[in-house]
Amino acid sequence: MRSDIPAQLRSALLWRVFMETVTRDSNRTAMAELTHIIDSEVFLAFSTYATIVVLKMMLMSPMTAYFRFTRKCFANMEDTGMAKTPEDKKRMLRVDPDVERVRRCHQNDLENIIPFVVIGLLYTLTGPDLSTALLHFRVFVGSRLFHTVAYVLPLPQPSRGLAWMVGMGATFSMAYRVLSSMHL
Repeated sequence: MRSDIPAQLRSALLWRVFMETVTRDSNRTAMAELTHIIDSEVFLAFSTYATIVVLKMMLMSPMTAYFRFTRKCFANMEDTGMAKTPEDKKRMLRVDPDVERVRRCHQNDLENIIPFVVIGLLYTLTGPDLSTALLHFRVFVGSRLFHTVAYVLPLPQPSRGLAWMVGMGATFSMAYRVLSSMHL
């Protein structure tokens, strides 16, 4: 460095150059680790299975709409525009057991799939064995698909309850791995 720069400024400049170098190197390391995680087979498997259950959950909305239109059962007055008379509109404002069944199934998906996605993502960061991770992901997806069939058809209990418990067990198992891997 130049000798005409005051010592305090010179040390501040050296410190800044040092910190920029360290930050750049740590950012490269962090990006390399993130790239490694994203390219891992566990993360790719999680992405696939999470996408399947999120799409399944999203398809519950059109299914609810289908049941509403085929049963001519709506929750809001503005949705009854196809009716010809005010009396017909009032008749369409009712609660239908089939529509409510699909809505409850959708609500149950929201209560279970969102935690699976969040906990599953954290689980992938713990570096689990691929076969163990696949078991968790497949069990959860299978249980949610069966739960939907058991709810919408409806199948006799305890089929729906068992499907729910199996999926919840897979999610809790992943959560246990996440929490036991933490360094508190």
